[in-house]
Amino acid sequence: MAIYGIGVDVVDMPRIRQIVEENPKFIQRILTDKEYEQFLSRGLKRQVEYFAGRFACKEAFSKAWGTGIGPIDFKAIEVLNEDNGRPIVTSSPFEGEVHVTISHSDTVAIAYMVLENK
Repeated sequence: MAIYGIGVDVVDMPRIRQIVEENPKFIQRILTDKEYEQFLSRGLKRQVEYFAGRFACKEAFSKAWGTGIGPIDFKAIEVLNEDNGRPIVTSSPFEGEVHVTISHSDTVAIAYMVLENK
């Protein structure tokens, strides 16, 4: 298998917190139904972390795919959590393997995506 693309994105946690508190419609435009369900199951601090990670993932995916986010619907990319908490891409327009990792602090969240050809 060969790497098709690598993408990384960093988001500002205070900005994401403001979105979570003030703009729920924006969140619903970004998250899939399953992601939104996971988002709602958390308290405010964890909602901010969750949304920041998903937003960064979708941006990182678009960079790895080489298109930027414009041509891709945010909801075309779904990142859920396995039972152990590991993030996993369950849906995307890419037909190969998609690897993801997410990390965050109080000030930033980062997502790193690797797209691998079959």
